[in-house]
Amino acid sequence: MRVAILTFDGFNELDSFIALGLINRLRAEGVQAEITSPSAQVTSMNGVTVTAQQPLEFVLEADAVLFGSGIYSRAIAENAALMDRIVLDPTRQLIGAQCSGTLLLARLGMLGDAPACTDLTTKPWVIEAGVRVADLPFVARGPIATAGGCMASAYLATWVMWRAAGREAARKALHYAAPVGEKDAWVEHALKIVGESLGESATP
Repeated sequence: MRVAILTFDGFNELDSFIALGLINRLRAEGVQAEITSPSAQVTSMNGVTVTAQQPLEFVLEADAVLFGSGIYSRAIAENAALMDRIVLDPTRQLIGAQCSGTLLLARLGMLGDAPACTDLTTKPWVIEAGVRVADLPFVARGPIATAGGCMASAYLATWVMWRAAGREAARKALHYAAPVGEKDAWVEHALKIVGESLGESATP
């Protein structure tokens, strides 16, 4: 599975890099995430400039697409020329969004009547776009998932890993990254949050 992590100028480092780091723990299982951007380089909200690994058109071939958030998401949502380059297919792709990335999914018509998660700043704009906002860190329905709050990026990554390689592969990747002394509790909590949306238990 190839995963496009959509990353625009003004991006939130936690959204893009946590997902990138966690998902790429599963490269041995054939799962690879790549920073995907509309330009060769993008600069984060805190001034970190990174080189894109894939162009925006990579979303056409990716098996999963994750929308990170950023300080310019509202402007991006209004940029028709840019948004027209993002072509999604929920019949064959997993599609997720984090915080203000949820606004972009809403503008692309991907959320329908499903409740969605976002951050508190973006919430009014997502509601204005006609989407119900859930007071939850993570919600998934079918091939669409949303997360709210920067640290909820771990839940979005867990969802992709679970759907791509199974619960135990996701558990292994999370365990490596989890805080020492809290690993079991931290991993079980993440799997519980995601498993509830998948209708599955965190444990075998």
